[in-house]
Amino acid sequence: MATLQPRPSLDAAIEGSRRERFLMELFGNSAIFPLADILLEVFQQGARAYFLEQHFYTMCAAALAQAAYLSGDRARVRLFAGNLVGPAIYTVVEAIAEGPRFFGFLHHYEYWAFAAAIGALQAMRGRLRGERLASVAMIAEGVVRSSILLAMYATFEIESRSPQEVGPPAPFFADPSHTFIAWAIMLLGVVAGVSAAASNRYLAMLRALSRQLRTYSEWFFGRALLQQVVSDPRSLSLARRERALLFMDMRGFTAWSESQPPEAVVAGLAAYYVAAEDVFARHPPIRSKFAGDEIMAVFARPADALAAARELARTELEVLGRRGLAAGIGLHWGPVVEGLIGGRALKQFDVVGDTVNTAKRIEGAAAPAEILASEAFRAAVDAPSAGARSIEVKGKAVPLAVHRLEG
Repeated sequence: MATLQPRPSLDAAIEGSRRERFLMELFGNSAIFPLADILLEVFQQGARAYFLEQHFYTMCAAALAQAAYLSGDRARVRLFAGNLVGPAIYTVVEAIAEGPRFFGFLHHYEYWAFAAAIGALQAMRGRLRGERLASVAMIAEGVVRSSILLAMYATFEIESRSPQEVGPPAPFFADPSHTFIAWAIMLLGVVAGVSAAASNRYLAMLRALSRQLRTYSEWFFGRALLQQVVSDPRSLSLARRERALLFMDMRGFTAWSESQPPEAVVAGLAAYYVAAEDVFARHPPIRSKFAGDEIMAVFARPADALAAARELARTELEVLGRRGLAAGIGLHWGPVVEGLIGGRALKQFDVVGDTVNTAKRIEGAAAPAEILASEAFRAAVDAPSAGARSIEVKGKAVPLAVHRLEG
């Protein structure tokens, strides 16, 4: 049976994983001059002689180190300096190994020149305001990269000149074929730059849209559930599971809101929701939902629900107390069916079942600032009861035993 491959996190799906950024940087920038240089030296020395020396391995290590740095945290990466990592490593290692002889080769200086030019253009593009100017810088970057091939070709001719040849070499562009190659390479660089600029604009648009959709999706699913859905879409399927349900509702909200202007009511609800969100950030539920003055949260473990309830009781007592309000909390543990529920065109992730209804009824029986839990919930967390009583629950043939838990 085929195994499912792990899916990337939501951040990696939008921004790209570190591995993907590394590979894009390596083959899109850091390895381009090293590959051209390796090819040059292979043709100059012969493959066997070249690969037996350390030059190849130093050049590869320099490209990998530069790509590793430039693909790191974008807020900390310095683009100009980062593009000089490769030539710096290569120069230091090879200069120590070869001594003054290292500085007699033109392509060693070209490595620095192209790295500095590309680094300057990348740094400039990051600071430019306006899409058009950034696109011009990217096109220029494409031309510079394509020019590496032209520079390597000219270098090969210059460094391969026979010692028996006397007199100064003919100008490189005196040969019409060289002029043709130069123009072709430059035009290909422009085409590559235009293509890269268009792709970059499209990618930026997609990422901005993805971030916007992520915000809306987090409002709908909640951050924890959204990450779970991205990692495993099957988690949206309807399934029967054991869950802990927490309901919290304000006491006296209706009467209070009748005496307040709408702006004050909205401000009170906002403070109420923000306080709950802060608690849920420390004790994340699978799903939370705000509806008027009611808050519902679904937890995988009863212990998490109890920890959240106790902190909510303390936090909301302070927040609501300023307005002369309080809230009661109800807890229950049992089977539910959870997943996407709805019609063909409109669905929402929800939990349904008697456990949900019972938790709501328990909350309705809780006194202000009281945490009331069912016997099933209390037994699941093995919490001491601060007082037991029976309540009449609509739809239940017999009274339900509940316990007051210490906050």
